[in-house]
Amino acid sequence: MIYTIDAKDKTIGKVATEAARFLIGKNITGFKRNLSPSVTVKITNASHARISEKKRDNKVYKRYSGYPGGLKEETLKSLALRRGYGEVFKRAIKGMLPKNKLQAKMLKNLVITE
Repeated sequence: MIYTIDAKDKTIGKVATEAARFLIGKNITGFKRNLSPSVTVKITNASHARISEKKRDNKVYKRYSGYPGGLKEETLKSLALRRGYGEVFKRAIKGMLPKNKLQAKMLKNLVITE
């Protein structure tokens, strides 16, 4: 089953929650927590999403390498310039998926076009 979500004039969080719900399979009547449903979620117009200036400048993504001084920070604006708005949506959706072995399988069923 293919679900298409238009991100134009919607916030990142609204689109991400809708996509995560489809990827997890919560909308299917035969929902099973231990199985990844065979669905594909397509997000279109990712670059036309509504992002406030405050969020664009103040939202910080962090990653840590494990070494001393290895904490790297990046704002939403610089991440969108470097990797595109698809990466911003992918990180938002990944945070809403379950933290288990199914997470990678669910993310493979996500297609984002700008």
